[in-house]
Amino acid sequence: MESERLKRVSSLLEQDLAQIFIGFAKKYFKGTLLSVTRVRVSPDLSVARVYVSLFPLKEKELAMEILHKHAFEIKNELASRTRHQLRKMPDLSYFLDDSLDYEENIDRLLRGEGENPIL
Repeated sequence: MESERLKRVSSLLEQDLAQIFIGFAKKYFKGTLLSVTRVRVSPDLSVARVYVSLFPLKEKELAMEILHKHAFEIKNELASRTRHQLRKMPDLSYFLDDSLDYEENIDRLLRGEGENPIL
């Protein structure tokens, strides 16, 4: 169970990362929606897992490589935004959130457009 402190830190990181990613998407992913879907922080506040959703980009692996390449720049911007709220900035790990793809696949199957359409 997450403590209130972890919830507040997760929410703070999620909001600030969302604002950072707005400018980052304009610069590197033109015409793409880059959003933070969830941030999970470890109990000792040393590691934060950031789940990112990209829409409608087809080359998501390439986009994640670009994100990992600029991770230091993103972390520095986040540290400057949260310098009064956090004593130490957690290490950020980025993961692709494929829940939108999963949802789209279920919708497609329910409409009968999959490999096994219902007759």
